[in-house]
Amino acid sequence: MQRLQRRKLHNVKRKSSDKVIIRRARASEAATYLSLVDALADFEKLKRPTKAARTRLVCDGFGKHRRFDPLLAFINRKTVGYALIFETYSSFLAKPTLYLEDIFVLPAYRGNGIGLKLFRYCVAEAKRRGCGRMEWVVLDWNKHAIRFYDTYGAKQMKEWLMYRLVL
Repeated sequence: MQRLQRRKLHNVKRKSSDKVIIRRARASEAATYLSLVDALADFEKLKRPTKAARTRLVCDGFGKHRRFDPLLAFINRKTVGYALIFETYSSFLAKPTLYLEDIFVLPAYRGNGIGLKLFRYCVAEAKRRGCGRMEWVVLDWNKHAIRFYDTYGAKQMKEWLMYRLVL
């Protein structure tokens, strides 16, 4: 039954009268934001954040000393996607860089231009902040996202290798 419902939901199409709203998440929406993070983890076949990680996400995104900005996408007051952004800095440009850590739209609402609106909002935010560029990574198997970024004019940085040190 649940599988059938998911298939039905996949066909949710936005009406031309439906307005997509993108804005920074409010503290009262932290649980909604966390549910979208869980949905992204499921999509990427990763473990969902632990209870301790969820507490840090709320503190770092909604607390007194914010480390990132969580953005939410709505259609008719229903939350359907999110993005997580924060700034890094380029010593060569001598300007901030807006880093896009996550961008996600619930599968049932894809194909309605919501991801594009979220992405454009991030680009506009980078410009508003005076950033010299915007950066992100994409999973190599996510061909749909790669095509989207290529179509938008983003360039894959083939000369740079990503490294990670787990602490």
